[in-house]
Amino acid sequence: MIMQLKKPGIQDGDKQGKFSLCKTGSRVDKIAACSSRARSKIAASRRLMKDNPPYDKGAFRIEINFPAEYPLKPPKITFKTKIYHPNIDEKGQVCLPVISAENWKPATRTGQVIQSLTALVKDRQPEHPLPADLAEEYSMDCKKFCKNAEEVPKKYGEKRPVD
Repeated sequence: MIMQLKKPGIQDGDKQGKFSLCKTGSRVDKIAACSSRARSKIAASRRLMKDNPPYDKGAFRIEINFPAEYPLKPPKITFKTKIYHPNIDEKGQVCLPVISAENWKPATRTGQVIQSLTALVKDRQPEHPLPADLAEEYSMDCKKFCKNAEEVPKKYGEKRPVD
């Protein structure tokens, strides 16, 4: 996945500095954050779905927007690259319990949100669908779903970063 994290009030021309979010296993995260004057925009590039068929055929760009009330209110995640998934709708909106208004906790870290998103993409939850037809297809004919899901990153996905 390729991620862009944004907060209101940050201009694209603001000076960038270095920021480290996390290093997970053999995956190395590349993170860039704004200077201390404007720390609310972070651009990140991660290789999260390397060995996760059917989503390993391309990279997905997502955007995480932090509201002005953050951390009291959860960030909003949107897939900017089309993905065939029962918990992500055609507009890229994600059904992710950790960032729902009723489950959000101000102590939740961005890394935890990203880990939850990765787990959701890997382990689909058809019992909490956004597009009901995809959840039904996944439940009734998993092979057909995986074949269809594999075609989407081939067609719309970005080139995967190299190790």
